[in-house]
Amino acid sequence: MGDEAIVVAVSTGLLTRPVITPGGVARDVVGEWVDSVGVRRGLATASDNACVPLDPPIQQMLTALEAMGGESLASGSPEHARQGFRSLTVDLRNPESVPSVAAVEEVELPGPAGGLPARVYRPEVEGPVPTILFIHGGGFVIGDLDTHDNQCRALCGGVEAVVLSLGYRLAPEAPYPAAVEDCFAALQWVGAHVDQLGGDPDRLVVAGDSAGGNLAAVSAVMARDAGGPRLAAQLLIYPATDFREVENRYPSREENAEGYFLTRADMAWFAGHYVGHADPQDPRLSPVLTEDLTGLAPAIVVTAEYDPLRDEGEAYARALQDAGVSVTSRRYDGLIHGFFDLFPLSPASAAAVQETCKNLRRLLVHIPAS
Repeated sequence: MGDEAIVVAVSTGLLTRPVITPGGVARDVVGEWVDSVGVRRGLATASDNACVPLDPPIQQMLTALEAMGGESLASGSPEHARQGFRSLTVDLRNPESVPSVAAVEEVELPGPAGGLPARVYRPEVEGPVPTILFIHGGGFVIGDLDTHDNQCRALCGGVEAVVLSLGYRLAPEAPYPAAVEDCFAALQWVGAHVDQLGGDPDRLVVAGDSAGGNLAAVSAVMARDAGGPRLAAQLLIYPATDFREVENRYPSREENAEGYFLTRADMAWFAGHYVGHADPQDPRLSPVLTEDLTGLAPAIVVTAEYDPLRDEGEAYARALQDAGVSVTSRRYDGLIHGFFDLFPLSPASAAAVQETCKNLRRLLVHIPAS
């Protein structure tokens, strides 16, 4: 990402007043501190709460953004935000940074309100291989197949799996529960057509980032309740898990309310468009409130220290673990919301993505055949 990318990111209002953060270390949330694979330490920053340094390329980007300023999502329209997000993640992408895969195919899946656009990525290995349904983030309002193309390619190659990326209905045109219905319909379709995808029915995964992590978590519960499809794993990347406004329950919402890409004002803007008049305590909105989490697929939950969603993602990981679900929970200190798409820019983000893929690949190797 060059200087042009920074200018457009600010002018489109996607990023607001970033500040310098420490970075470069992954933490096992339920265990000891551990260095992430390939993440290196450097010089400390001047941040008051610095414990390790921010990866130098991200520090340069955030410093430039802080100097330029920028508007918040809440000050614009959904269409304006969508265009800005595409400018940042698609239009300014360096072709040389795009991970290669064996093949990419555009498809359409049947949905409850019409066809759903989808994209299939195939790895450069012989099958059968796992199949991953990937649900993109974007606060349920922005994002599409193109904005998350890099992430799907990274998963495809890193896990050596067929990845089907889903385009679901977005709010405010289609508020809750449209996205939930679309995603579960897609999961059912993928489960019934694994032979056309990865080819291994015992290694089906649902995955997503941010809002997509919320929808992946909800879809995993719905699959259990419906008796299928049977999942081998769920990959939840900095998921939103609680729409309630509960004071002091999640300190990261206050600690990271400003300056780290996703702001608390942005979160309120997204929620206003998506939740509408629904009850935030509905577990299909707030999966952390699901009464029974037993019997769910093993989960990998990835969070970032400087993310307002950090604490609720980790709360969901603990709830899963308390219910007897096998959980690998990793917090990447010094990284921010959206880091899964920053691997072309940031060595620390690249290492986190690499480790996440390695953890999922390792988990799938040990899945017993049905």
